[in-house]
Amino acid sequence: MKTLETDLTAPFTTTIWRWVTPLMSGAVLGTVALAIPSVRDLFQLEGLRWLYIFLFAFLGTGALTPFMVWAGHRWNLVDRPADRKIHVTPTPRLGGLALYIGFVGSLLLNSIVPDWMVAILVAGSLLLVIGVVDDIRELPASFKLAGQLLAAGLVIASGKILTLFPSGLVGDTANIVLTLLWIVGITNAFNFFDGMDGLATGLAVLMAGFMGMVAFETHQAGLGWLAIAMMGAGLGFLPYNFRGSRPAVIFLGDGGSTFIGFTLACLAVKGNWADSNPIVSFSNPLLIFGVLIYDMIHITVERVVTGKVTSVKEWLDYVGKDHLHHRLERALGSRQASVAMIFLFTICLGLAALALRHAGTMEAMLLLLQAGLIAAMITVLEISGRRR
Repeated sequence: MKTLETDLTAPFTTTIWRWVTPLMSGAVLGTVALAIPSVRDLFQLEGLRWLYIFLFAFLGTGALTPFMVWAGHRWNLVDRPADRKIHVTPTPRLGGLALYIGFVGSLLLNSIVPDWMVAILVAGSLLLVIGVVDDIRELPASFKLAGQLLAAGLVIASGKILTLFPSGLVGDTANIVLTLLWIVGITNAFNFFDGMDGLATGLAVLMAGFMGMVAFETHQAGLGWLAIAMMGAGLGFLPYNFRGSRPAVIFLGDGGSTFIGFTLACLAVKGNWADSNPIVSFSNPLLIFGVLIYDMIHITVERVVTGKVTSVKEWLDYVGKDHLHHRLERALGSRQASVAMIFLFTICLGLAALALRHAGTMEAMLLLLQAGLIAAMITVLEISGRRR
């Protein structure tokens, strides 16, 4: 009797090929059709450029992901089960490559690579390569952090900087430091959520979706197209990464999760979320990325207070099952319920971000307070589940 593991490690031309034929064939044919210049021009003439970008990223990623499944098994580039991991079968971790190609391909085919995006793509590509190498042969955490600092530095050097503080020597320095902390922090926080099937990919789709809605509402079409490309690529990958009660057939890997987190963090820096109110402008990405920020603060405080880490190096090297999805799984008794709860939390904060667009300073503070209260409710739920 064949087990799931033997089924997935069978030659690509047999078992896996039969499993992906309907899905992959449609994705391949759709991608080829969309690559025809006349088809692309038709979408643009009808004012449906956004739909073309979404479809190409969606179908392109969907077509490439089965090949990455095969390549992962063929060259033994799999994530094997271990005590600190929750999956039970060796699973390829090259999914980030498929998502990256689908995302970047949709932009290049539409010539949507403005000057401000070049630095983000170059720096993101650097992190993708470092992440893929780490998936193949584990790299020191300090080396990966150095790569993230270099990537963030490239983006800052190109002029993408948060402007929360007024211009001047002190204000400009504070803005640069804040931008660096934001990009590196969100990149790592997002990577931490790549711990359950479909979780990181679903978060990418939701966060990109809310960023896209705000971007189009504020007439930032270029930013909106990039968000749509990320949504399409994420949804194209999701059927392979989230299969309900069945295990995923492929993971994003560190390459994919760091690339997504970094790209979304940089888009938040680039976005102009409020023309005249810096409080509203800064609160918007805080809400959209609120789940990531909440978890980062929670694990840092808990690890320091409980003595699990006593230095920055120990914090970087620490690996444990204390992230939000792990804590909610213990409280709710189900991984699927944990993922659903995190998605609902993200949607609540995203809707608040949309409402924030028409809010003043006082309303912005109230929406942030509401977000804090929702986070406090989840903390109470976690503590209750932990005690039981």
